[in-house]
Amino acid sequence: AALLRPRLLACTPRPSAAYFGLTGNEPLTILPLTSEMEEAAVKAHYKVCDRLKLEKKQRRMCRRDPGVAETLMEAISMSALECQYQFRFERWNCTLEGRYRASLLKRGFKETAFLYAISSAGLTHAMAKACSAGRMERCTCDEAPDLENREAWQWGGCGDNLKYSNKFVKEFLGRKPNKDLRARVDFHNNLVGMKVIKAGVETTCKCHGVSGSCTVRTCWRQLSPFHEIGKQLKQKYETSLKVGSTTNEATGEGDISPPKKSIPGHSDQIPRTTDLVYIDDSPSFCLMSRYSPGTSGRKCYKDKNCDSICCGRGHNTQSRVVTRPCQCQVRWCCYVECKQCTQREEVYTCKD
Repeated sequence: AALLRPRLLACTPRPSAAYFGLTGNEPLTILPLTSEMEEAAVKAHYKVCDRLKLEKKQRRMCRRDPGVAETLMEAISMSALECQYQFRFERWNCTLEGRYRASLLKRGFKETAFLYAISSAGLTHAMAKACSAGRMERCTCDEAPDLENREAWQWGGCGDNLKYSNKFVKEFLGRKPNKDLRARVDFHNNLVGMKVIKAGVETTCKCHGVSGSCTVRTCWRQLSPFHEIGKQLKQKYETSLKVGSTTNEATGEGDISPPKKSIPGHSDQIPRTTDLVYIDDSPSFCLMSRYSPGTSGRKCYKDKNCDSICCGRGHNTQSRVVTRPCQCQVRWCCYVECKQCTQREEVYTCKD
């Protein structure tokens, strides 16, 4: 089955400024395109899809709507940055350079589980936002027909289209595999990322009426900020469960279950559909290996994580003088005036 590959997280292009400040009411093309311009745009769109090295079905889905390639790139960037942010104080700090990424994805570690979940969450989030921003041809704002008290609410604004996004991402990821345990674990973790997005949807309303009365309410659905999604997935990483495989006698299909042998320090709890799961114990990430560059020379924070990150090797302390803007004041009109303050600070790095 085709899966969203976390290897794409290695790319971290800057999101276009055009992604922001849109209301969803803009026309898809502001200027009329000539046939030559349209052909050039299509070729550029196809080129981006090909550069992402997608599987055959995924590439076809990417090519069928010009907005998909940009949305994929945005999802990749957003997911990679969030992964690095969530693990900035950890031994594994979401290092995704080519050889480390390839080796990591061959194994079913807790870190791999997080990568699959943050990848699918990133794509789900970015696609729902792209629909509401008017960047897609096949979807637009969420019309939310199932809001309670529909008669009393006047639909307005432009809600994030999670319904279309979920449908797209599920098709993009492919069907649930039956036999291979690793494939089922990856698929499960992809769905966890999507479920965290869905659980964070909120209905936002604004009142309209004379003297602030609420005779009419305008409501729309919004996704949680992606930082909140990353935080929740990091918590799920911390409580992830090691699993094995059993066969469902009724269907003949494989099921994810606790390991057959009891493992010290591991729970025999049956994983829920919202738990991240893994099958291989993670390496320490202390020393350079095929999975990470290790922690030699890594910056750490004294009394916070130096002991953990430096793996008992100790840390070096360097003193340096830094100059930063300080005592800033806003001046009318229209600039900020700051003084330059110099201070000495200590930097801690892990010993070799």
